[in-house]
Amino acid sequence: MTDTSTPESSVSEATSSEAPASAETSEETKKSETVTSESDLFRQSEIAADYVEGLLDILDYDGDIDELISGGRPMVEVVGGRLQPLVGQRGATLEALQELTRLAIFRATGTPSRLLLDIGGYRASRRKELAAVARNAVEKVKEHGDPVRLEPMSAFERKCVHDVVNAITGVQSESEGVEPNRRIVVRAAD
Repeated sequence: MTDTSTPESSVSEATSSEAPASAETSEETKKSETVTSESDLFRQSEIAADYVEGLLDILDYDGDIDELISGGRPMVEVVGGRLQPLVGQRGATLEALQELTRLAIFRATGTPSRLLLDIGGYRASRRKELAAVARNAVEKVKEHGDPVRLEPMSAFERKCVHDVVNAITGVQSESEGVEPNRRIVVRAAD
């Protein structure tokens, strides 16, 4: 197991155990940690963008790369034509590229990343499709009362479905099974 503590965290731990911190100091520390956290996220998105740009060059694909932070996680979006091969069937290639990019971030920072990679707007369009699948499953559950098992999905896809189902009263969802056959079951709420 790798020690992930930094000299800065050791110093702050020692300082906090030696003298009680005032409420004002505590607030300053929280703000500092938030700023550091956002700067770390931005650094991760920069590393990811550089890595993806290198891949595009090697593969001879053209695309514009946008770096951003959304929902507390770094994101890289690649926009352009002819990018479908980088998405693959049902996003399989995109998921693999995302994992490779996360590994590049880990190698550079020593910290795991929750980077979200999107290519050609695939994730946004897939979210819309999955919302329709979720609403359809909810309608079936409300109409017949029987649980509905959906097809196996990636973690990204399952989260999209869970978010839609959890926003509707009277139903609930849960994941079952083991990757790569993990799926969602939608049923009436207890």
